[in-house]
Amino acid sequence: MIKQFNSNAARRRRHARVRKKVIGTAERPRLNVYRSLKNIYAQLIDDTAGKTLISASTLDKELSNLTSGGNKEAAKEVGKLIAKKASEKGIKDIVFDRGGYVYHGRVQELAEGAREGGLDF
Repeated sequence: MIKQFNSNAARRRRHARVRKKVIGTAERPRLNVYRSLKNIYAQLIDDTAGKTLISASTLDKELSNLTSGGNKEAAKEVGKLIAKKASEKGIKDIVFDRGGYVYHGRVQELAEGAREGGLDF
């Protein structure tokens, strides 16, 4: 019998492997990325307290002018939005957690948008 490849399970294994090393603190929170087929989500997380500090996605009201939430332009806008929200709270340095996804396409655009917005990682 041929086993079927489960790409989401493989992504979760990669994510768990990376999460052993990548830890967010209050001074340097973790920028987590989740990519669905229609939208992209980003969170700044303090792992020591177990709290989400800031979140942004293509579903936010600030980004209601987007035509599609599942493309590179939308991902870049989400990166800029989370950088703007972080600067309002005084957060400049972060740790990037790509969530087990390949650093390419929408994940890369979100990271570049966050860098353009003023986040350092």
